[in-house]
Formats: sequence, C-alpha cells, structure tokens
Amino acid sequence: VQLQASGGGLVQAGGSLRLSCAASGRPINGYVMGWFRQASGKEREFVSLITWSGGERTIYAESVQGRFTISRDNAKSTVYLRLNSLKPEDTAVYYCAAQTEISWIKTGRGTESAGFRFWGQGTQVTVSS
Repeated sequence: VQLQASGGGLVQAGGSLRLSCAASGRPINGYVMGWFRQASGKEREFVSLITWSGGERTIYAESVQGRFTISRDNAKSTVYLRLNSLKPEDTAVYYCAAQTEISWIKTGRGTESAGFRFWGQGTQVTVSS
C-alpha cells in the first residue's frame, strides 16, 4: 500500500491543522494506521494509531493526548489526524504509517515504528510561538 500524507503547514501556537493520509494500491481495511513525527535532530516518535478491529481503538502519545484526534474513513482509504492547541514543540515532519493488523498483533511492537511496514513521505508541521 502506498501512503501520501498532506495537510501540514505553518500555524501559530494554539492553532489547528488537519493532516490527511491517503492510501492507494489497496483498501486500508484490515490495517492499523499510525502517525509518527520527527523533529529536527531528534528520533522519530509515536504520535497516534487507530486499529481496524475492536471498534477502531485509538492510542495516543501522552504528549498529544487530549489535543490530537485520529480517525479513519475506510471508504476513502484515508486516515486523518486533527491537531488542536498546537505548541511549538509539535513542530516536526509528520509521517503516516500502516501495517496489517494481523502482523501488527503478531509482532507485538505496539507503538514502535518498527511495527509498521508501510510509510508515507511526511508532511511538515511548523508551529510558531
């Protein structure tokens, strides 16, 4: 599956953005979809994920809990990440990722980036103070 992230940009602190991740090649049915981010000079870190089964369970990093919301539209093969109350420390390149839920469960990698096989190219989010 090919992933294309979009929606990044420059926003003031306290502002909002909505990132989109469009999948092509196959439907995202049966896939766990995730968002990660990488700030300049830092390692890539987990932001959020949403499962396929179990009522579309969501997991968030503590740093974004209550401010970011992940959702998926399986009919459009698209995953969204709503970013509210943005802070300068949210500045990073945001990447979407996917893995089949069966493999994701089997590897037990949870929120680790190694648990995701498919990656998009990233979209830059810059939050000014």
